[in-house]
Amino acid sequence: MLSIFTWINERPPARAVASGGALFSCALLISAHPACADAVEDFYRGKQMQFVIRTAAGGDYDQYSRLLARNMSRHIPGKPVIVPINMPGGGGITAANFVGQAAPKDGSILTMVSQGLPIDQALGLNSSLRVDLRAFHWIGNVVNANQLLVVWHTSQTKTLEQAKVRTTTIGATGAGSVSAQLPAFYNNVLGTKFKIIMGYKAGQEVDLSMERGEVEGRGTNTYTGYMASKPHYLRDNLIVPLVQVGLAREPELPNVPLLLEQDVPPADRPLLEFMSKAITVGRPVATTPGVPQERVRALRNAFDLTIKDPIFIEEARRENAEVRPMTGAELAKVIDDLITAPAGIRERVREAMIPKAADAVEGTSGK
Repeated sequence: MLSIFTWINERPPARAVASGGALFSCALLISAHPACADAVEDFYRGKQMQFVIRTAAGGDYDQYSRLLARNMSRHIPGKPVIVPINMPGGGGITAANFVGQAAPKDGSILTMVSQGLPIDQALGLNSSLRVDLRAFHWIGNVVNANQLLVVWHTSQTKTLEQAKVRTTTIGATGAGSVSAQLPAFYNNVLGTKFKIIMGYKAGQEVDLSMERGEVEGRGTNTYTGYMASKPHYLRDNLIVPLVQVGLAREPELPNVPLLLEQDVPPADRPLLEFMSKAITVGRPVATTPGVPQERVRALRNAFDLTIKDPIFIEEARRENAEVRPMTGAELAKVIDDLITAPAGIRERVREAMIPKAADAVEGTSGK
């Protein structure tokens, strides 16, 4: 529960001084009038919250969202029930638009935003994204993990260099998804020849298409995502990672080249750096715009406590769900920095992330 003393300490100094007498009186009366300090708890007590999930059931977005929904309730004042609601579509844009526009703006909604959407807004890639992500209240980032482009083990393409000379079919979800943006970026900046098959509803559909031989690979997924939902893919060498995106190589993938390590002209180096920093967004959790600040603080505190909760940690371990958290304040700064990056860099990255007509096909089959 957010105490009155925490609330006082977090107020701006001028306002705290102006209202100090009233707050002190309120603090003295807590034992007699608990409601004075428990407005947040009163709001959430008996409440049914919703955790809007940007994908269909299955996959790591769904897994991480449900893991949080099961455990955050214990740490939110009033212990509300959190109900997972799957809302797939548009590479996460459908869910983001709902949360930003139609959902109640009272702190009763949580969501895990698609990793690619801050980039999408920064670069103006998709007009169907109708919200400003800077207006969202960012609660925390569950995991920061590198993005991998992989091919199924039967593909003739085994390395990134081979992908520059051989056309390789890659499955992706919607245009707003990083699974479509990154392969286009590789084609336009590194010179690869990925054929991007867009239109899958979720990453698990791309996985199934890989297994069937309909496409050769998947546009992107995090290392931790594979370890959480399909650990046998890496353990049994069923997929071959061609490139990873982040600020450093995953310790378990020391031989997979990093995007930052690619040999490009000096003028293109800022593009690699922008993309690599953007990936640190990971699996970001937010609530709607317009939520009262005391509820935002309570949700951020609940997230921080959940990440350290032994019950949560044990559940995550059992599900192979790696946790590398970032606070809500840190996450908000990363997203703001991306969206407000120098216009020249954003324009060049934007152009690089738009698939050429010859490189992309709308459909759900690589045949």
